[in-house]
Amino acid sequence: MTLLQTSAATVPDQLEDPACPICQSERRALPFRLSETYCVARCLECEVHYLYPRLVESAMQLVYREPSYYQGGESGYADTSYIGQEPALRATFKRFVRNLAKRGLCGGDLLEVGCGYGYLLDEARSFFRHRAGTEFSPQGGEIARGTGAEVWVGGVEQLPADGSFDCVIATQVIEHVYDPLPFLRRLFSHTKSGGHIILATPDIGGALRKFMGRSWPSFKVPEHVVYFDFSSLAALMQQAGLREVRRLPYPHAFPLRLIAAKFGLTLPSSLGGLNVWVPATTVAAYGKVFHD
Repeated sequence: MTLLQTSAATVPDQLEDPACPICQSERRALPFRLSETYCVARCLECEVHYLYPRLVESAMQLVYREPSYYQGGESGYADTSYIGQEPALRATFKRFVRNLAKRGLCGGDLLEVGCGYGYLLDEARSFFRHRAGTEFSPQGGEIARGTGAEVWVGGVEQLPADGSFDCVIATQVIEHVYDPLPFLRRLFSHTKSGGHIILATPDIGGALRKFMGRSWPSFKVPEHVVYFDFSSLAALMQQAGLREVRRLPYPHAFPLRLIAAKFGLTLPSSLGGLNVWVPATTVAAYGKVFHD
């Protein structure tokens, strides 16, 4: 049992029954039962999917601050450590930043929200004048500072009031956010007029989720509390005030050992570190900020 599962399963009074985190509707269907405790609900008003019930936010944030969250194995992050995924993550972020550059989204000041160990910030070194990030984990924030980026420990509320950026990126973050619209509006306020916000998140409308059903790896409980496809992600971004919202390609690499672990397989060490590009895992979009 992982740290995350223990936190939710053994402390039932830390669970809550949320309304839709986007439109606050209480009308829902329950298309996916993930365990005896958790379901994924679909809002009957805005059609966003969300975890139901969910761990209260204060308890979830304590989990994120634990060093074990990124360490993997029996006590933390997925089926392998975050450091163990470094080559695949760097390959993913390298392609991601190049895709940004092709669309004229690089240059100036970059903010990455939820920067982890700073792998994306490091890969973006030659594409931006200044790089900054936020990270809940003190350990992760310290490692990320090693890339030469400025990093604040905590959420976006830790940003200086006058902090303003040309490009704000949140990859694999919005699915963790309990109140996505206020969160995105806060990012909007820290983005320069004419700048861009880029979001990437597991794609609940993608072919991989449809193929795997409730076994989809991105149904991660209790940390993933809301799920998007391109339509619902674009609608959220437009509701927050972003304009010219467009889809962004997001090829994603994974270590072969991680993929094998999802199917209960063990690989020789010589093969486990190979990177495999898995299609249809992530939806990404970018939108432009204008301050009227």
